[in-house]
Amino acid sequence: MKIAFFTDTFYPEINGVARTLKRFTDYLTTHGHLVKVFAPDNPREEYVPAHIHRFKSASFFLYPECRIAFPNYFKIKGELEKFEPDLIHIATPFNLGMMGVYFAKKMNIPLVGSYHTDFDQYLQFYELTLLSGLLWKYMNWFHRPFEKIFVPSQETMSQLTAHDFQNLEIWPRGVDCELFHPFYDKFAVRMRYSIRTKYILSYAGRLAPEKSVAFLLDIDRNLPSELADKVHWLIVGDGPLRAELEQAAPDNMTFCGYLKGQELAEVYSSSDLFIFPSATETFGNVVLESLASGTPVIGANSGGVKSIIQDGVTGRLCQPHDRQEFTEAIVTLLKKDTKRNQMGYEARNYALTQKWGTIFEDVLSHYHHIATTNHLHTPVKIEA
Repeated sequence: MKIAFFTDTFYPEINGVARTLKRFTDYLTTHGHLVKVFAPDNPREEYVPAHIHRFKSASFFLYPECRIAFPNYFKIKGELEKFEPDLIHIATPFNLGMMGVYFAKKMNIPLVGSYHTDFDQYLQFYELTLLSGLLWKYMNWFHRPFEKIFVPSQETMSQLTAHDFQNLEIWPRGVDCELFHPFYDKFAVRMRYSIRTKYILSYAGRLAPEKSVAFLLDIDRNLPSELADKVHWLIVGDGPLRAELEQAAPDNMTFCGYLKGQELAEVYSSSDLFIFPSATETFGNVVLESLASGTPVIGANSGGVKSIIQDGVTGRLCQPHDRQEFTEAIVTLLKKDTKRNQMGYEARNYALTQKWGTIFEDVLSHYHHIATTNHLHTPVKIEA
């Protein structure tokens, strides 16, 4: 197949959307499919492959790590007419996504999309809740032409169904169990970060209000004194709250910045528990990575996270923002080594079933069906 992707975030940006799309487009390419990606420029990218077309961009105020592109109409038109895609996939509802929808309609190309980010949940953290109604009207209008909308979890599907979205299909996430595993040298991580305490608690993700990351400081302050002295936190990630958090954080909390690859995997593997308080996730890739590393997760019973964690089996689900419940879950599991180790074993076994290849093949089957069923289409050239 020939597939064109329109997205306002892509590798080397560090977020779940960019990582998922990079992995998927790599998979398509290695399995003989042809891909074009229309994405914003990125100052960190030194080499741009020929199948990726970059456009000047600026940071998005709600999510500075994502960039809003300023697409070139004639460049996109020319590339699509040469490429003649079987299908267009829209990953974000911003400028490039709008261009993808426009060209799909004008050129008679089948159109699908994926819903990755719960922007409505973000509004409350930026004192913009008055925009919620307007946002949902826009999102519903934007996604209406799509023949299929891929969503990452049952929770997201239920939410969108309640807002009258149609043609929804679950597209879960997989995990690389060869990279993320329990067998790294845990002592090496302790040496790297000068950790001498008995237990390591970790978090990975964007350091921003919508991730409720400041809640980790509340949890630490709420730990009983006899346990607090035995705990060290590793906070992986970056974002607008980092400076404020570092200034307020206790001595037993280390901020590692962005980590990727083996460095990130080693932190998961070396942790006794992974703590993830965010209640705004449509999925929660980092949760699945921790489970693959044999580390139980204590997370918020909300959004996509509740679809990943089996409460009492691979971790614990707590009421969002309930400091006492999170604290009690941490204390209980740290005091019960056998239970914690069993959870880690079950977590790893679950992660082993979440294979990217199987997931991508399912998406491809939908692509084929959409491109062939009632679509004996011929791409239409647009007059300049």
